[in-house]
Amino acid sequence: MAALPFRNGRTIGTSSTKNLSFQLGGFHMKDESVKIPQATAKRLPLYYRYLRNLYTLGKQRVSSAELSEAVKVDSATIRRDFSYFGALGKKGYGYNVKYLLSFFGKTLNQDEITNVALIGVGNLGTALLNYNFSKNNSARIVMAFDNDPGKVGSHVGNVPVYSMDELRERLCAEDVTVVILTVPASSAQAVTDELASTNVKGVLNFTPARLNVPPDIRVHHIDLAVELQALIYFLKHYSNDEENLKETKEPVAKP
Repeated sequence: MAALPFRNGRTIGTSSTKNLSFQLGGFHMKDESVKIPQATAKRLPLYYRYLRNLYTLGKQRVSSAELSEAVKVDSATIRRDFSYFGALGKKGYGYNVKYLLSFFGKTLNQDEITNVALIGVGNLGTALLNYNFSKNNSARIVMAFDNDPGKVGSHVGNVPVYSMDELRERLCAEDVTVVILTVPASSAQAVTDELASTNVKGVLNFTPARLNVPPDIRVHHIDLAVELQALIYFLKHYSNDEENLKETKEPVAKP
């Protein structure tokens, strides 16, 4: 996984490494590169979204138990996730909402706008363009591409739709680093191959195709059909209690 930026300009990767530490905002933080598991990295936006809601409501502090109930992640996992970044909370007090919100906001680059392009303005692509991550102020779809002459030159959700012939030129001109792929599966690899000569480093792939990409491009696959099939299978073969068993790893001191 690509490294996440740490608040002091360093990076957060995805494996263990030696760490130094320093004091920041009254909490004990880890300096140098802090490398975290990919599963933890995927939960950070979930924590950030809930903390933002708490801050909007005027809540000043929150316990790991309260976070657990809200985000449906067991409290031991939350404490372990937070421990990768140092002592973000204080025992008997919990976590300072404003501080955590600021910390994870910087960690997740929420103070920077990421330009995103969408390729394939079909039914799903159109829905995503109309939504355009309205509750996420750090990512915006700034352009879309399609090979349908009837769509090229139009706007969907205030996003301009360009011809596929302009793909490389416009991606480079706007310094787009992330692409959402909603083309037919049969076209997915050919479109992805064109991205290698641009600044794109991340692809959110909504097609069933499994893509071959250069080492410097990361792909996240979202196959709605597979997810639906998995959900139906779990409903038939697993109870909620079995599915929500707590992870059995070394516990972290409860703040």
